[in-house]
Amino acid sequence: MKKKFQTILCIGQIPLFMFFGVLQWEHVIADEQIEEIVVEGKYLSIDKVNAVKTPTPILNIPQSLTIFTEKTIEKQAFRNFGDIMRYTPGLAISQGEGHRDAIIIRGIQSTADFFVDGIRDDVQYFRPLYNVSQLEILRGPNALLFGRGGGGGVVNRVQKKAELGKDFLELDVGVDTFRSYSASIDANTEVSQRAAFRLNAYYQDLHNHRDFFSGESYAINPTISYKHNNNTTASLSWEYVDDDRVVDRGVPSIVGASAARKPLEGYSDTFFGSPNQNLTTLVANLIRARLDHTFSDHLRANITLQYANYDKLYQNLYASESVVLEADGISEVELDGYRDTTDRENLILQANLIGEIQTGLVVHTILSGFELGNQRTSNARNNNVFAQNNDDQLVIPFSDPLSIPSFSFSSPARDRESEVDFVSIYFQSQTRLTEEFLLLFGLRYDTFEINVLDIIEENDGDSKDGNFDRKDSEVTSRLGFIYKPVENFSLYASFSETFLPRSGDQFLTLNLDSESTRPQFFESDEVGIKWDLSSNLSLTFAAFDLDRETYTSIDPEDPEQLIIIEGSEIRGWELQFGGALTERFRLTAGYASLDGEVKRANGGGNEGNATRQTPENMFSIWNSFQVNNKLTLGLGVIFQDSFFIREDNSAKVPDFTRVDAAVYYEFNDRMKLQLNIENLLDEKYFPDAHSNNNITTGEPFNARLSLKYDF
Repeated sequence: MKKKFQTILCIGQIPLFMFFGVLQWEHVIADEQIEEIVVEGKYLSIDKVNAVKTPTPILNIPQSLTIFTEKTIEKQAFRNFGDIMRYTPGLAISQGEGHRDAIIIRGIQSTADFFVDGIRDDVQYFRPLYNVSQLEILRGPNALLFGRGGGGGVVNRVQKKAELGKDFLELDVGVDTFRSYSASIDANTEVSQRAAFRLNAYYQDLHNHRDFFSGESYAINPTISYKHNNNTTASLSWEYVDDDRVVDRGVPSIVGASAARKPLEGYSDTFFGSPNQNLTTLVANLIRARLDHTFSDHLRANITLQYANYDKLYQNLYASESVVLEADGISEVELDGYRDTTDRENLILQANLIGEIQTGLVVHTILSGFELGNQRTSNARNNNVFAQNNDDQLVIPFSDPLSIPSFSFSSPARDRESEVDFVSIYFQSQTRLTEEFLLLFGLRYDTFEINVLDIIEENDGDSKDGNFDRKDSEVTSRLGFIYKPVENFSLYASFSETFLPRSGDQFLTLNLDSESTRPQFFESDEVGIKWDLSSNLSLTFAAFDLDRETYTSIDPEDPEQLIIIEGSEIRGWELQFGGALTERFRLTAGYASLDGEVKRANGGGNEGNATRQTPENMFSIWNSFQVNNKLTLGLGVIFQDSFFIREDNSAKVPDFTRVDAAVYYEFNDRMKLQLNIENLLDEKYFPDAHSNNNITTGEPFNARLSLKYDF
């Protein structure tokens, strides 16, 4: 392990221009700059997209994306990824079993397609937003820039950085109806003319409408920025996250006469678990160093090294079967459970070289880069055992709260150590053929090697030693074509692809059958329109067709088992509109239409069914109106269509409409008071689910009052 880390560090010392060897820039453009802006994480330019005042895609990027600025996150009181996803067309959330972020982009679920400044952050946990200056959501597969996974898209967090020439201190405190409260601090100081220090920190005491739910989460993120000269800058960041909370997997579905079961209603507060045993703890450390250098106006480079370690415990009881609803309620419920521990260590090195060249009358913006990584994981799972029947499942009489018999997490189900090594090299060229036509083409080469030791298999006494290894090498591509008849309007068409190792996005489902671990592939065709109606108002449209090869899904009849789905297709379109309609009135709106179908399935049982967690229609709108210099009002609406929880279509979550509101009052330049109301009309709804019998109940009316003060 140490030798591999040292190898990565040594390679990182090679100058970028030597790594790419033959790059000669005799034809560097002398007079013309190319506007090339993509997410801040994967720098096709070191220009930032912070100047975009609404979540509007850049006109010359052949891909649908949405940007949430720090101001938007603050104004709408977004506290987690789920809040943001509901206001983003084509995106939804999964329950994540109550212990992690789980996103669904264009019908594809993932727990690992999260990035921080373009570097993968793939451990399962709840990511706070206290230190986010911008959140960037890219739709569609894009292995070229982000590597494996990301079949539906990726989410990139741009962290707040220490800023030269600024001194400020901001304090933000808030409390809500459920007695959940939070406090955060953002402090920046100029240490010298060349160096600055910034500290972001937060604390949150967690409560909601669910019985027994509680927890606390806190984090600290100091950063240092150093400007050696006008051409060279460096930054160093450390983030520590500590999260401890009750695990809540919601309510079961109802056994009924209808074709699809529905969630259990009337028990929105009832906790189907053990208040003392349903818990998750996480401690995460992320250290990141970055160096940026400008060789000339047309040649730039950056290199980033990230080390991260995570220590996580997750254990729970949950309703494992649907319940029978009788005239006087439910009489019994079946419980199951397990304990899961993960210890993970990552080291990732990424470097990019960006240049602008001209060949004749044709202008090129070139990106070339590499990424090296090593990941080591220890993961173990123990099933629970009830003393009453010496089994992991038990039917008990229903009561509120549940009276749970004695049990222990004493039955080993998984104990594995894995090590992943990956190497990636990528190249992309955006070519301005004429003033109206642009062509984008790129290739990426990935080698992905995983070694696994199954400790249970190693010690079971048979002839197998428990060792398993697999190496895959993949080439993925990206192709885009853009037509701009005028500067503020573009038409585009694109093709993109990615792959995901069959070990799953967390590398925890490997077995000794190499055929079952062949990577799955995603391919997407997309066409779209982007139109900047004014400097503060934009409209975007995208239509896509996304094909997914063989993948696994949880067996609804046995959550411990996986079923194989041999292919699916998801078609759809998305519409975004946003900006300032007048000097006082701003609006952002989004609509998505999705149609997912299982094409092939083992045994044919699911063929023709709708893909899981794919609402046919999704709509959101947020309005803000400035009454005067001090008072602003906000109003939002979210609609999410019904969807099937699993590919067997045996359980269905109904549609819902939720209304949110806000009032902002600025006492002066330093002090602001804000009231945000979630679910203004107290709608009863089910926003997400994990399996047929783990369905989340939506929060009722909830008001959050926050005060922000700039010292």
